[in-house]
Amino acid sequence: MPTQTLPDVETRPQGTDSTGSDEPKMFHYVKKSKIAESAVLGNMVEALCGERFPVTRSPKPGSPVCPDCKKIYEGLPKGGDGGE
Repeated sequence: MPTQTLPDVETRPQGTDSTGSDEPKMFHYVKKSKIAESAVLGNMVEALCGERFPVTRSPKPGSPVCPDCKKIYEGLPKGGDGGE
């Protein structure tokens, strides 16, 4: 299955996969531009790994990150330097 790079991927981990304590057990990377919209309107976002969910939590330092999202994110070209 080929991997597709999304054009404006500025990401921030977002939580899914709740545990019994209402804390997400893992956070996913999603497009930064979709986070606020999802948090306010309840729209679904799509993580880099393909999982879809509404944004309900913000990550704290040291929070566990989805290994698939992390692998995809680390493989993306670094932005902001204008390198085309």
